[in-house]
Amino acid sequence: MRWKGLRQSENVEDRRGMSGRKIAFGGGIGTIVIVLIVLFLGGDPGQILNLAVEDNQVQAPGEILKDDTMAQFIAVVLAETEDTWNRIFSESGRAYRAPKLVLYSGQVQSACGFNSAATGPFYCPGDEKVYIDLSFCEELKTRFGAPGDFAIAYVVAHEVGHHVQKLLGTLDEVNGLRNRMDEKEFNRYLVRLELQADYYSGIWAHDADQWKGILEPGDAEEAISAAGAVGDDRLQKQAQGYIVPDAFTHGTSEQRMRWFKKGYDSGNPAAFDPFEVRSEDAL
Repeated sequence: MRWKGLRQSENVEDRRGMSGRKIAFGGGIGTIVIVLIVLFLGGDPGQILNLAVEDNQVQAPGEILKDDTMAQFIAVVLAETEDTWNRIFSESGRAYRAPKLVLYSGQVQSACGFNSAATGPFYCPGDEKVYIDLSFCEELKTRFGAPGDFAIAYVVAHEVGHHVQKLLGTLDEVNGLRNRMDEKEFNRYLVRLELQADYYSGIWAHDADQWKGILEPGDAEEAISAAGAVGDDRLQKQAQGYIVPDAFTHGTSEQRMRWFKKGYDSGNPAAFDPFEVRSEDAL
């Protein structure tokens, strides 16, 4: 991917290196009360103050280490998704509200709860943020067999695709079905939700290449390979030696690759929709 010199998004929060503790007081009245309690109990208030300072040492949005190539790359990909969806939303008379992207290491607190790096990249609709531990980028290559920078770009674009679903109301519609059906039936909607996010990531790849010419030979194949690497059937086979289709929540490798390619080939968000496919076999 030709990304050097392109705009980096300012919607990036770098929380790497934070301890994950939840004692960020912000220097207000809460800090004073806690310090007084510690003094009363004979403790060292300096330790508490240091914790408060440490947990507030978050880089300003858009402030990325100059020698951090992977973080810079992801900031460029995020900026490219902003350009794509700003244009697409504008053409339909809507305003696009860009998500924030949080870089973290090990574990992170979001509006969706407390998550570890084992969760993998995820989107939280509660705070409209994408979360990614950069160790996943290496894992994508070594564990999932999907090397290349565009494989990582696909992952970011997929999570941004969930944000697009949030803005369009699709996420809320699907979540509203959770308590109205059994788990097996609800999982079918989750699969369609994920395949739509794959489709949207393909839309982004098409748009970024058409308008910016940023794709290099083999980039699309890297993204398709990454989509296939995280299919439910493949992951279940690796984890337990067999597959359980009723437990699928993201789609098979073949489905995920195909829906990304549909988006990449069409470049039209309205051309295909997994929620309009009636038969499960036709997905």
